[in-house]
Amino acid sequence: MNRLQQLHDHGQSVWLDYIRRDLMSSGELDRLIREDGVRGLTSNPSIFEKAIGGTALYDDDLQTAVQAGEQDPEALYEHLAIADIRSAADHFRPLYDQSGGADGFVSLEVSPRLAHDAEGTVAEALRLWTAVDRPNLMVKVPGTPAGVIALPKLLARGLSINITLLFARQAYRDIARAWLEGLTQWVAGGGEPSRVASVASFFVSRIDGAADPKLPAALQGTVAIANARAAYADYLALLETPEWRALAAKGARPQRLLWASTGTKNPAYPDTLYMDQLIGPDTVNTVPPATLDAFRDHGTPARTLDADLPAAQVQLDAAAAAGLDLDAITAALCEDGIAQFASAFDQLLAAVVTKRDQLTTAE
Repeated sequence: MNRLQQLHDHGQSVWLDYIRRDLMSSGELDRLIREDGVRGLTSNPSIFEKAIGGTALYDDDLQTAVQAGEQDPEALYEHLAIADIRSAADHFRPLYDQSGGADGFVSLEVSPRLAHDAEGTVAEALRLWTAVDRPNLMVKVPGTPAGVIALPKLLARGLSINITLLFARQAYRDIARAWLEGLTQWVAGGGEPSRVASVASFFVSRIDGAADPKLPAALQGTVAIANARAAYADYLALLETPEWRALAAKGARPQRLLWASTGTKNPAYPDTLYMDQLIGPDTVNTVPPATLDAFRDHGTPARTLDADLPAAQVQLDAAAAAGLDLDAITAALCEDGIAQFASAFDQLLAAVVTKRDQLTTAE
């Protein structure tokens, strides 16, 4: 077993934070599943913008849709993206079935424009769920206050949900309570507990990027990992609650923490830092291809996440004593993340319009 496969022995699933049509058609995704133990896939508007706008892989499909009379850029984008998501989900379906629905998920994000619109999020998530029509789809929903409202409603309808853009422990705790509420409603309505899955995507490296300039050298590079480990301590506490134990007794699955933004942003840090330091049970790490390659080559597959959880709070306290306002940083990062995804979505639609017009002119 290579280093990536060994992560599963420590209870962690590796997902790929990347999608492009030739990933499936070339057989590369099947190889990653077979040889590296990749157990899921995530996407976002930025990834699709690079895939659709930056390659010719989608031109024929786009031209066919345009010739059939479709001109709306959002509809054209969804046509292309849903085809990719369905294809990826089909490649992961054997793993999904083999794991009993524990892994093998593929994520598709609701429009970033709906980040503060709970009802709009619910409506779009339901529409995408129906359009993709795959049991191993996870609809991505931002972990904003609107997401806290939307999550129980979606889980109660039987959707699997990836809550994204979580930076703060309090935001994670709010989402975890909403998840318990929604899963309880689903089970009370007669739903099969194990059929609904969820992950809480907790972002890592961006926190160090924002915190390091405000800290003395001795504390730089410590806050993101400590923050993630403290969130994991919150997760473990949740598993001790009567509400969760009642659901677990009926066969429900926990909402796993998913480590996102685990590619190293600071070139002074080891390129596998955020993978090496967050390996532990009932977690997911979604990584871009370059980080996947780096860990395969020289990562350290050892259980590190929960080796000393109390130390995480000590590190956070030291950062606070040095003047770091982590709550302000995480709030700003969440809003910035929403803005970045909205910008990427706008760029994506602009790329679709450019391609649409080029293909129309070429006819």
